[in-house]
Amino acid sequence: MSSAPAPPLILASASPRRSDLLRAAGYRFTVVKPEVVEIEDPAIPIRELTARNARLKADAVASAHPGAVTIGADTLVLLGDTVFGKPIDRAEAARMLAELSGRTHQVFTAVSFLHHEGEKKIVHSLTVATEVTFKTLGPDERSAYHAKIDPLDKAGAYAAQEEGGLIIERITGSRSNVVGLPMDEVAEALERHFGIRAETVLR
Repeated sequence: MSSAPAPPLILASASPRRSDLLRAAGYRFTVVKPEVVEIEDPAIPIRELTARNARLKADAVASAHPGAVTIGADTLVLLGDTVFGKPIDRAEAARMLAELSGRTHQVFTAVSFLHHEGEKKIVHSLTVATEVTFKTLGPDERSAYHAKIDPLDKAGAYAAQEEGGLIIERITGSRSNVVGLPMDEVAEALERHFGIRAETVLR
């Protein structure tokens, strides 16, 4: 890696959870919300679907910010053969939580990195899957949990970082991946492919 200054970093996401993860890890970055319509097609395998949406978000922002490294990400939940995105209303959120109760599902997050360097475009993508096992939850417990959070902006209608102990029995794999960014893999990719390291201390 050359000694040239690292390029600026942009997070193409309006998710406060992804911003929190990057900030807590010590990265300095700018948030730009991607104006895109996410692909929702149950016929597309979940790995491909999350990867396509992550790239869609990164592309939407990167073209207007040449010279920066742009991160796009997409997270979905897979229970058996059923893909759960963000619920459209609280009734659907309640149904999702009821289906997840007492069962093990997977959380997939795809991350797309884009960097326009003159005429050259550097692209790197990764996808991480984490297993999450829920406690067996009765109707009152599910309602009480949803009363504590906003489930409508969360894939699967839950959040590991928000009262997660009430519903989650076990997480196998990357916990930050369940929150929205697999930080170990993101940190490795940023340093290896783009020369971007986290700050040791944030002031």
